[in-house]
Amino acid sequence: MRFAFFLAGAAALAACTPEPEPVEAATADRVAAPQVSAIEAVMEDSAAGWNEGDMDRFLAIYSDAPETSFVGSGGLMRGKAAMEERYREAYDWSQPDPAERGVLSFETEDFRPLGDGHALYIGRYILTYPDGREPATGFTSLIFAREDDGWKIVADHSS
Repeated sequence: MRFAFFLAGAAALAACTPEPEPVEAATADRVAAPQVSAIEAVMEDSAAGWNEGDMDRFLAIYSDAPETSFVGSGGLMRGKAAMEERYREAYDWSQPDPAERGVLSFETEDFRPLGDGHALYIGRYILTYPDGREPATGFTSLIFAREDDGWKIVADHSS
């Protein structure tokens, strides 16, 4: 009989105790926090380059590796030189005023560390125009690699 009371009491206590957060999730969040902050900072710097009409600053976020890739509506291209050519043809870089190019910003949608030194960033890009045109927006999935000079994009798929 005492054993039955003991079991009933233990069950009641167990029902009142909140379930602890899984250790893996808490650890992953703590590890990802500095990575996401660092990557969001380079994203902001790249957007500032775009907004100032500074192509070099805008593209500095990409790895110099020749296999660095960009996939968009025009298909797959590799290397920063091809990306620069694409952006120069598609947008007006003749002046720092973003009236034609739009003002670029990013919103983080998801972030995932991919092992040591790599991460997946999924975000929304938004181009707003000072003249009131409808903003251009879409999603971007970016694979970052930690290089000697910071986080760099090694693969970009934007739509």
